[in-house]
Amino acid sequence: MYLTSEKKAELFTKFGKDAKNTGSIESQIALFTFRINHLTEHLQKNRKDFGTERALNALVGKRRRMLDYLMAKDIERYRAILKELNLRK
Repeated sequence: MYLTSEKKAELFTKFGKDAKNTGSIESQIALFTFRINHLTEHLQKNRKDFGTERALNALVGKRRRMLDYLMAKDIERYRAILKELNLRK
């Protein structure tokens, strides 16, 4: 399994300030980014896996909506998460 509970705890600790803070917007964006990167690697090897492609598009849309929410709520936190995760925008 590519996403272990230790890896999740690490992401939540780094971006959510605490391993138990799974609901913060930054930790959710970081988790989605990790999953998107994994699915992108999978699709580079398996080009005809259309179910995974559909799931990837859904995740990208969710992350985009969360980033839009964060940008409207607090622009400084938005810029910080973009810089930390190396996202373009």
